[in-house]
Amino acid sequence: MPAPLILIVEDEEDIARLVAKALEKEGFRTQRASSLAEAQEKLNKETPDLLILDLMLPDGDGLELCKVLRYQEPGRHLPIIILTAKGEEIDRILGFEMGADDYIVKPFSPKELALRVKAVLRRTRTPEPAEEGVLRFGDLSIDVARHEARVRGEPVYLTRTEFNLLLTLARARGKVLTREILLDKVWGYTFEGYARTVDTHVRRLRKKLGPCAHLIETVWGVGYRFRT
Repeated sequence: MPAPLILIVEDEEDIARLVAKALEKEGFRTQRASSLAEAQEKLNKETPDLLILDLMLPDGDGLELCKVLRYQEPGRHLPIIILTAKGEEIDRILGFEMGADDYIVKPFSPKELALRVKAVLRRTRTPEPAEEGVLRFGDLSIDVARHEARVRGEPVYLTRTEFNLLLTLARARGKVLTREILLDKVWGYTFEGYARTVDTHVRRLRKKLGPCAHLIETVWGVGYRFRT
């Protein structure tokens, strides 16, 4: 079985080379693209196992590619890590809204990047136990096997990370999960300073759940709990 293929979309040659070297050292195969057009061309020829995407590219905003991929097959399920110099909270929020699985700000540690790639691949490739079937909580239903959530019978579009966050909270219903525990279970890492990533996803998840948003409770100073 060939090693996972990572497509690096980055217009700065030194950074692209650094990322490729770090990933190849860990056994990954890599491809590089320096523009949105080149990235789309490579994606049309072969679907990688993961995409590392810069936002500021010579022919447009990387978020546009992220958005397009999330509304088509097979891009809808393609793991995406945004690697960018744009580090404001609003930038992170937009990145996650467009379906990014992770968000890394430059300057970055190549070793940490490789660890994050492994974590994203691990959580996106691990199948959920099919025996759980459909979990029901009033107007909310969670179909584990299909990775689908419905509120009052209507489908709720969730990114893979949002679904995994919801499922993790639902499985631990009644128990308080700290941000650090959620980072470990959902994202696969517990790097210091990334706890706000959890808060961003919880806000997005509540908004999408609408009338069922109250099922996710904030336990101030600790974390979150799914109501029983």
